[in-house]
Amino acid sequence: MDGEASQRREQRQERADDRGSRWRLDPRWRLDPLSLAVTVAIGLLLGLGAFTFGYGQGASYLVDDPQACANCHVMDGHLDSWQKSSHARVATCNGCHLPHDPIGKWVVKADNGFFHSLAFTLENFHEPIRIKPRNRRVTQGACLDCHGELVHNMLPAREGGDMLNCIHCHSDVGHAGR
Repeated sequence: MDGEASQRREQRQERADDRGSRWRLDPRWRLDPLSLAVTVAIGLLLGLGAFTFGYGQGASYLVDDPQACANCHVMDGHLDSWQKSSHARVATCNGCHLPHDPIGKWVVKADNGFFHSLAFTLENFHEPIRIKPRNRRVTQGACLDCHGELVHNMLPAREGGDMLNCIHCHSDVGHAGR
C-alpha cells in the first residue's frame, strides 16, 4: 500500500508541476536588468511623445492649413499679416516656409516641428518670433521656385556674385505690414 500511495503522490506532484509550468516564463524570454531599463525608457519616451503630439495638436501640422501655424499664440500676428498680404491668395505657410521637393519638405517640417515645440515648451524663444538663417534660406528657395523665371537675370550664376534675399526688398509680400 505504501508503494501505491507514494506513486499516487508522485503522479499528483507531476500533474501539479505540469499545470504550474504553463504559467512559468520561458527562460529565453526573461529580461536582464539593463534590457528592462531600456524597455521602460523607450516606453516612457514613446508615451511622452504620443502625449505631447496629441496635446500639441501635432496632427494639424501634417496638413497644409495656415490655421495650424497659429496653434501657438506667438504666431497669431503672422497669420493675420499673411491674410492681408498679396500672397494669401496664392501661397500657404508651407508654400513659402518649406522646400518644394517632397523629401526636403518633410525633413524641414520635422526639424522645425522639433525645435519649435522644444522652444515653446521651454519658453525659450524671441517674441515676436524671428526667422532663423536656415529657414531664411528655405524661404529664399521658395521665392526662386515660384519666381525664378522673373528674376533669372539677378541670379548669382549669371553675375558670379551674391544675390540679395528676396525679402530684403519685398519684406511684406508674405506678411503685409511686417
